[in-house]
Amino acid sequence: MLHFSRWKTTLIWLAVLAGVLFALPNFLTESQRASLPGFVPARPMTLGLDLQGGSYVLLEVDRASLVNDRLLGLREDVQLSLRNANIGFANLAEVNGGIQFNLRDPSQTAAARTALEQLTSPISSGLLAGGSVVEAELTETQPGSFRLALTEAGVNYRLSTAVAQSIEVVRRRVDELGTTEPVIQRQGLDRIMVQVPGLQDPARLKNLLNQTARLTFRLVDVSNVAQAVAAKQQPLPAGDELLMTTDEPAQPILVQRQVMISGESLTDAQAGFDQQNSQPVVNIRFDSRGAQRFGAVTQENVGRPFAIVLDDKVLSAPSIREPILGGQAQISGNFTVQTANDLAVLLRAGALPATLDIIEERTVGPGLGADSVAAGQNAGIIGGVFVIVFMLVAYGFLGLIANVALLVNVILLVALLSVLGSTLTLPGIAGIVLTMGMAVDSNVLIYERILEERRNGRSVVQSIDAGFHKALGTIMDANVTTLIAAVILFFLGSGPVRGFAVTLALGIFTTIFTALTLTRWLVSYWVRRQRPKEVPKGWISFVPHGTRIPFMAVRRAAFTITIALSLASVASLFVGGLNFGIDFTGGTVMELRSKAESADVAQIRDDLATIVEGDLQVQEFGSPRDVLIRFGTQPQDAETPQASVNAVRGALQADYDFQRVEVVGPTVSGELAWAAVFGVGASLLAIAFYVWVRFEWQFAIGALLATAHDVAMTIGFLVVSQLEFNLSSIAALLTIVGYSLNDTVVVFDRIRENLRKYKKMPIGEIIDLSLNETLSRTMLTAVTLVLALVALYGFGGDVIRVFVAPMLAGVLVGVYSSIFIAAPVLIYFKLRPETIRGGDKEADEAKPVVGTSPSRPTPSGTV
Repeated sequence: MLHFSRWKTTLIWLAVLAGVLFALPNFLTESQRASLPGFVPARPMTLGLDLQGGSYVLLEVDRASLVNDRLLGLREDVQLSLRNANIGFANLAEVNGGIQFNLRDPSQTAAARTALEQLTSPISSGLLAGGSVVEAELTETQPGSFRLALTEAGVNYRLSTAVAQSIEVVRRRVDELGTTEPVIQRQGLDRIMVQVPGLQDPARLKNLLNQTARLTFRLVDVSNVAQAVAAKQQPLPAGDELLMTTDEPAQPILVQRQVMISGESLTDAQAGFDQQNSQPVVNIRFDSRGAQRFGAVTQENVGRPFAIVLDDKVLSAPSIREPILGGQAQISGNFTVQTANDLAVLLRAGALPATLDIIEERTVGPGLGADSVAAGQNAGIIGGVFVIVFMLVAYGFLGLIANVALLVNVILLVALLSVLGSTLTLPGIAGIVLTMGMAVDSNVLIYERILEERRNGRSVVQSIDAGFHKALGTIMDANVTTLIAAVILFFLGSGPVRGFAVTLALGIFTTIFTALTLTRWLVSYWVRRQRPKEVPKGWISFVPHGTRIPFMAVRRAAFTITIALSLASVASLFVGGLNFGIDFTGGTVMELRSKAESADVAQIRDDLATIVEGDLQVQEFGSPRDVLIRFGTQPQDAETPQASVNAVRGALQADYDFQRVEVVGPTVSGELAWAAVFGVGASLLAIAFYVWVRFEWQFAIGALLATAHDVAMTIGFLVVSQLEFNLSSIAALLTIVGYSLNDTVVVFDRIRENLRKYKKMPIGEIIDLSLNETLSRTMLTAVTLVLALVALYGFGGDVIRVFVAPMLAGVLVGVYSSIFIAAPVLIYFKLRPETIRGGDKEADEAKPVVGTSPSRPTPSGTV
């Protein structure tokens, strides 16, 4: 495996060169990138919101309002269709989500069905869908009585169509803000994700997105008194609607339901100033058809008030003094310069086809983003230094080669993230540092195998060649298990968790390339040039050669301790419970920074006592100027989304800057909880299936039990520590699953090899032998990963710290489970029935050990 043809060498270094070129823009300033030649890549990675600040909003189409609007349209269609067919009807009304009516002449039943056939005919669901749906079904409840109801498929079709139309409207509105690289994507059937990096005013974004912007012009009913109708002193007149003005205080006003002209006829809207009083106004222009209609309406109703209605709120109701024939009009109201601009933006972008509710919001201030970048860079540099120094101490010159490969690994990973246009988040930085720690594992596997082959009497060249050859299968198995966890994490996760999964998955591919190709080429080149007489060794041997620890002798005690701790972890869920974050409970988290030298926590509690219902947590966070506020989902948010957040902003924004705001609705939190449970369970089963295919079913059970133990113990750690359990915690758990299986598979691979080598050795002794042979690799890999995680924990900032702490605990638990759970399970499930007696003490004492290798004696002791 040490021979490389010229074309292979060329391809390897072309790949490295390409990685350097594509990664280079990330280490240059914007001006330096602009001065690069045209053929040199100049696209850096996109920084996530947590690194550069900005807003993330998840919108959901209001299903109820969409259905109500569609039913209103169906009612008008039924009325028009029956009248055009000269069919008499009565009692036409919307009842329980359907349109009901009675025929005056039951003999016209067939004619009524024919007249309404167009409403019940299948409609195309689009070229891509490749089918059709029936939107409404007509049923005859009794002779002469009909009910027209929307189908589930019809509602879903309307939802899908509304989302597609809303995305374009939302995109136009966001583009009007002048932001760079907004991300607007569809999520599922009825949701839209909007991510705007670098946005300084998230409240303005929410106001723009939270309005339907349905503009209508209607005549005011002057024959009735609106105040009397509002006070229910007289009934609402037929054909009228009671709306409120935008004045302070709001005033009731009666307008006709009939829309004289709608905002769909607008061609332009610009903010300006009234020439008479210099107040901000919005100047609008209609298209030719709209101008004609507007002119006719104003000509016929001179002297009557004309209501300008936006989303069921009356902006103004001026009287028509004279016909407006030029197709231009002016909207006045209680506008400021910004609200006039925002209304113009809404009108230019067009109205949304349905109401969009904000069900999740995450906002990070630019200052906090800059702090996160600095913390992530420091953690990455310090973690890299830890790993590099450790490899030099452990393997000497071979460690130097490993460090070169590690540097190239990081460069290739950054290059891939840049080429794919991936967004780098704080968990993404954690993924890079974690990749550094785990990438060393492949080199450790190779180097330990080389040293082992050399101790068994092979020459230097033979040892190096055999080391790479025999480590190949183990490296592939170990990395595939981690890749499975990353893939499941990507498909079931969201936002930053997905960023971590992408980084981890790409890191696995770059690790395999650098370990099995680049490292092998560097070692091969060194062997050809130097012709060494001995394999280089490190300055310190962390695990002495020839250890003979009888692990299986204490397996029963280990199992007892394991069961007791696992039961205690499960019980702690019911006693203390996890400290669930808002990702799972719903609610709001705000991080504030005082404009003064210190924050007044007590005053904040007093200010919010009348705004926030239920549990309110206000605490110092980091420095004396920083405050963390947490509260659950508020009742007022059900009626008006974001009402509580807006109220808190209004109460505190004079004295505090809002560094971070996260709002998760109860719907999203419930979905995230189920996705988390399903993600962990699916990853466990998928990895167990892979181990079953690659080994035997006993190995799969051992891997499953060991990994489930690691998850349970890590959850117990989270209960005891009361660290916040959120989406990042799920990412940490799935990473632990991947790492634990990685470690377990390495041990299993050696057990399988020794089973083939020592066919008559008792299974307990084979397991002991395998554990001792891989102990050096297990400890070295754990130490390198712990060093990387310690750097993240100490220097990565508070957000990463919550993510890293359970991983640290999980790594330590993973080493224990690989030795004392996964391996002994092979004995209990009778991996080799004919030699299972070797796992019992009595059999060990009665039967001498045979079949051991002369160069590798069997560990002493009874098992």
